[in-house]
Amino acid sequence: MSASGRKRFPSSWPGLTRPSTPLAAAEKEDVDGRVKPGHDGLRKRRIILGMALFIFAVCSAFAAWVVSLGPLPFEQARQISTTIVDRNGRLLRAYAMADGRWRLPVDARTGVDPSYLKLLLAYEDRRFYSHHGVDPQALGRAAWQLVSSGRIVSGGSTITMQLARLMEPRRERSLSAKLRQMVRAIQIERQLTKDQILDLYLALAPFGGNLEGIRAASIAYFGKEPKRLSLAE
Repeated sequence: MSASGRKRFPSSWPGLTRPSTPLAAAEKEDVDGRVKPGHDGLRKRRIILGMALFIFAVCSAFAAWVVSLGPLPFEQARQISTTIVDRNGRLLRAYAMADGRWRLPVDARTGVDPSYLKLLLAYEDRRFYSHHGVDPQALGRAAWQLVSSGRIVSGGSTITMQLARLMEPRRERSLSAKLRQMVRAIQIERQLTKDQILDLYLALAPFGGNLEGIRAASIAYFGKEPKRLSLAE
């Protein structure tokens, strides 16, 4: 007892502690591992890493598939019928190729009527001179028509994609075949000019039977060069 008659107690007794404040409890939870604020960030980093590895694997597989396609068969595509011409280059006679097909070279700018070229581009590939082998707008339109009508209305293929199909003919019509045409079209655009692509397309396009190309068809059906065709013809 003190002089005032009151007993002074110590600030703590053995076995007793002061109650923890909310801040102290939170700090203790951190120490005990019950609250681990860094786990969310670690989880996000793992997800990002997993996505990056998946994308890398897909890109690697796609690149390997593209390499497996090999070089474009330009040599076979440029084979033509044997021809006899006069001193001015005028065709006198042509012979079928070994497999029976008739195919003649053609220069789109000088050997085909401009009206025909305008109609061809308007119907087959309006953005031929602006795209790089694949036309996203045409593919999007074809996909929408397929979804809305339930059937294939248009293929969305550019002239370059059609040339790729003519160079490597396949009967299958599937997404993998379309993807192959797209890849080949981009490769063709990197190796040929637009005029060269149009010339090769006009030499390979089928016109019924064993006739290939606008020039062979024009001579066989009308007996004249394609630059002399009328609009009706």
